[in-house]
Amino acid sequence: MAQVHLKLRPYQRQAADFLFANERAMMLAPVGAGKTATALTAMAESERRWLVVAPLRVATSVWPVEAARWAPALTVAVACGTPAQRKAALTSGADVIVINYDNLQWLAEQDVAFGGVVFDELTKLKNPSGKRFKAVAKLAERIPVRWGLTGSFTSNGLEDVFGQCKIIDQRMLGRTKGAFQQVYFIQHLRGNYVELEARPGALEEVMGKIRPWTYVLDPGGYVGSLPPLHTVEVPVQMKMDDYEKMRKDFVLQYDNDEIVAANAAVVTQKLQQLAAGFVYSDVSGAVWQSAHKVEAVQDIIDENQRAPTIVWYQYIAEREMLKAALPGAVDVRESGAIDAWNAGKVPVLLAHPASAGHGLNLQHGGCHMIWMTLPWSLELYEQAVGRLHRSGQKHAVWNYLILTGKTVDQKIWLALRDKRSLAQIALDALK
Repeated sequence: MAQVHLKLRPYQRQAADFLFANERAMMLAPVGAGKTATALTAMAESERRWLVVAPLRVATSVWPVEAARWAPALTVAVACGTPAQRKAALTSGADVIVINYDNLQWLAEQDVAFGGVVFDELTKLKNPSGKRFKAVAKLAERIPVRWGLTGSFTSNGLEDVFGQCKIIDQRMLGRTKGAFQQVYFIQHLRGNYVELEARPGALEEVMGKIRPWTYVLDPGGYVGSLPPLHTVEVPVQMKMDDYEKMRKDFVLQYDNDEIVAANAAVVTQKLQQLAAGFVYSDVSGAVWQSAHKVEAVQDIIDENQRAPTIVWYQYIAEREMLKAALPGAVDVRESGAIDAWNAGKVPVLLAHPASAGHGLNLQHGGCHMIWMTLPWSLELYEQAVGRLHRSGQKHAVWNYLILTGKTVDQKIWLALRDKRSLAQIALDALK
């Protein structure tokens, strides 16, 4: 049995014991609660060859580092990069092979055997009809032990639960999503598409079915050990003429450049861009109209005496505007940026929640973050906040949301809060 160097907290030890005792299991935990350390401990105590599937940055930057700390007896090979590099990792004989989700279709075609698989960020497998899921299902059929790790698998609604449960064990909720929907949802025809509404009591019933396979890390002994998280709404204003025209007419005219939104989904995206102070055009690229959000970012940083700050952006145009306005700003994707941030050498770290919101330990570099534009996804939002508000953070975390008045910004924030409520109900039902 492999021995670890670091000692788990009691609630983590209980979770590790649950995984060890169950061949098919899901572990739900708050961001930063130590899912990786817990899983590695259980893996080290099981004499198997393991496959770990994770988002790319987590696969390359988190699992190898955490394995050295929590399960040093396990050898780890990262199967990312070129086909030759992936092949070399698979044939290395390592105890743990770590691969990213985008390479699963390739992996399913390889002649390789594993005793167990850990799906980190299980929500990546919420769509059972996607190519990625089908590749995983083909692979998982050959792996007896399957564990899933996630923060909130109901982040975008009850419908997302099915795919994640099926890949772990289809005995939980059945074989087909259609049958799952018929049992737990009511269908409403909205124009040309069908909208699903969970039946009364469906959430509690579904949680009851999956409870035997699921361990929820009780945040009672964990959250209390974290410093406070202060979320501050920062209202800003802008001229609304173009915003209202796009909202009503789905079109804007700039000199010889016409910006047209083909449907409601596109116009929502355009409205979010306009609320940020710009809009994308197929002809001119990003057309900037207002720097009200960029100026708000500058004001917040100045008010905090230029303390190290993470600024989350949604669009490349925002990133470029921020880099121009904030001297010394570094994008998280730049080589060495993460280490430099944690060493206190980066005044402003620019990051997109889809690329930096999962798995990265950024709590050592600062305690301030600013949202230039919020994502629609609760998972991305919570994971991003958890980069600073996690174990090891020594200061209160300040989370600033820049919201343009009378725009889609408020609707996005309201939607995130509503989804948080759903996620919390699901977790409560599983305890």
